[in-house]
Amino acid sequence: MRRLAVFASGSGTNFEAIATACERGEIPARVVLMVCDKPGAGVVQRAAGHGVEAFVFAPKEYASKADYEREIVRRLDQAGVELVCLAGYMRIVGDVLLGAYGGRIVNIHPSLLPAFRGAHAIEQALEYGVKVFGVTIHYVDATLDGGKIISQRAFGYDGDDIAELEARIHAVEYPLYIETINKLLKE
Repeated sequence: MRRLAVFASGSGTNFEAIATACERGEIPARVVLMVCDKPGAGVVQRAAGHGVEAFVFAPKEYASKADYEREIVRRLDQAGVELVCLAGYMRIVGDVLLGAYGGRIVNIHPSLLPAFRGAHAIEQALEYGVKVFGVTIHYVDATLDGGKIISQRAFGYDGDDIAELEARIHAVEYPLYIETINKLLKE
């Protein structure tokens, strides 16, 4: 059985989708570690509900990014993680983590990259007036949302309701991430 880690900073809906897909056998893997940089985030309870070990940390309690990333790498190695899936992890991955897991870290982003990089992609795209929205899964490198694209899925939307648009994006994100993880595990 392949071993995954999921990193998240928020409510953890993508974590939930991945963990559930693993439990149902839709992904031939187990989520063995959840990493979260926000101690009060909803994903912490979701991980507990799935019996997934969690490493929850407050970055300010470490002297540097390199220090907390060394701890993350230690825990990834200890858990035998083969693929790291970022799912709403709101930190830029640094040199320590990239040095140890480069080429094995993927991220999901709520826009059709290379357009609308960064934390507020949905709002930016809506404000800009785009008519085709989408989701991108890409390898993580040292650039902000700039790694090689693995998969994308687009859909049309001509409204202006952010909640409705976010719901449409989630409906695309969950199955696309599951399909992409399966593709990567076969490589």
